[in-house]
Amino acid sequence: MTEQKDLPGGVIHELPGDLRNALVAEPAALATWEVITPLARNEWICWVDSAKKQETRLKRIKWGTENLRDGKRRPCCWPGCPHR
Repeated sequence: MTEQKDLPGGVIHELPGDLRNALVAEPAALATWEVITPLARNEWICWVDSAKKQETRLKRIKWGTENLRDGKRRPCCWPGCPHR
């Protein structure tokens, strides 16, 4: 059995399982995730969760992990989480 590492979520939003799995599969993205602020993590989670279609959600998870892997701390062109 593989032990699952606890990953932090955001200020308001909890880390969804599909985004968590993508982060765990991409160590460089996970490294960025662990050092960004809770508010920044909140923005990524809300951006993924705001997708209306599953296809869009999957694209956002893929694009997001690639950007986190490259050290980007926030989703580009996202006006921000309306829930905060």
